[in-house]
Amino acid sequence: MWAVLWVLLLAYLFGSIPAGVLVARTYGVDLRKVGSGNIGATNVLRALGWGPALVVAFFDVFKGGIAVLVARAFGLSDWMLGGVALMAVLGHNYSVFLRFRGGKGVATSFGTLLFLDPVLALWTFPIGVSVMLLTRYVSAGSMTGAVAAFVLSLALGRPLWEVATVFLMALLIFWTHRENLKRLREGTERRLGERVEAR
Repeated sequence: MWAVLWVLLLAYLFGSIPAGVLVARTYGVDLRKVGSGNIGATNVLRALGWGPALVVAFFDVFKGGIAVLVARAFGLSDWMLGGVALMAVLGHNYSVFLRFRGGKGVATSFGTLLFLDPVLALWTFPIGVSVMLLTRYVSAGSMTGAVAAFVLSLALGRPLWEVATVFLMALLIFWTHRENLKRLREGTERRLGERVEAR
């Protein structure tokens, strides 16, 4: 039991590492005061460009994946692996290093899914990206990808623990995008590629 608790805590702490904030700081930018104030790769892209954004995206994806790998190394499986995935995402969304504030959890959710179920992740990825490129709304692609992952997990007959994990991650994505949903309805959502002033 103690091993499980330590792995869950480690997943949360690893997920809490705010790569976007750290990368932006090397450019003298406080990411939380730029654009949307979000710490993820999309806001880094708007403020600093593609290079820093790709670094942040890579780290945010693989910090979720590494949490799953560590859990497997400790012998955790099924429901506990799902718990580890969720803790990594919660760490990103509510980072202990940022006074329990953070990002939207899309890249970290994808990273955990990529290591939990690569087939499901790779089916989901092009759906989300296609919507993002067609609409130029990252938020629309993110939420569509979340729904697609859940629907595909059911269609592919994945076990209950995995379906439940994907469902809860999708709920978290919709929760963190609630303001984006409002802006999409109002037509004020920023599109992919729009730049903001970094300060």
